[in-house]
Amino acid sequence: MGIYADRVVPRIVDVACGMRFNEPLRERVCAGLQGRVVEIGFGSGLNVPFYPEQVDKVSAVEPADLGWKLAGHRVAESKVPIERAGLDGQSLPFPDNSFDSALSTWTMCTIPDVASALSEVRRVLTPGGTLHFIEHGLAPDRSVQVWQNRLNPLQKAICGGCHLNRNIPALLTTAGFEFRDLDAFYSEDTPRLFAAQNLGVAVAP
Repeated sequence: MGIYADRVVPRIVDVACGMRFNEPLRERVCAGLQGRVVEIGFGSGLNVPFYPEQVDKVSAVEPADLGWKLAGHRVAESKVPIERAGLDGQSLPFPDNSFDSALSTWTMCTIPDVASALSEVRRVLTPGGTLHFIEHGLAPDRSVQVWQNRLNPLQKAICGGCHLNRNIPALLTTAGFEFRDLDAFYSEDTPRLFAAQNLGVAVAP
């Protein structure tokens, strides 16, 4: 399982999350990032082309060595300085109030203790700092939720711990964030089990 998680899952994520239809969503979620940015679950750097010019520097938190290796060409071509600065979103190696913005794209589904990770993100953001996110999760329709709950164990086993049924808005609210923007929708041309998305900006008070 360790070999699968280390050598296979990062490649699956790179392909699945690198589909062209995700690019407009990445552009939307990155809009408004500024100053010092911490990106949780940097993966293979698929957000790099969408960093706005107002970003001064990105600290990339990525546990998978292969993910960071796959990101190599994107990091090298980036106009924004990027450093790999952490391995675990649940325990960020940064002082309080270190960042102006944070970014998470399809990451909260996989972090084992997502509540701790969100608490850490809030800690390292300056007061009024923003968390920009797009995450799949619990569908709004009960009929879809039933199948998400049934298939969640299989999804976790195949996709490196990815959950189908996390309630992203509730997790953010519980962590103390306040929503500035929140758009909930189903992605087109995707089975609804996987298509329920939450895209928005949450503020650290």
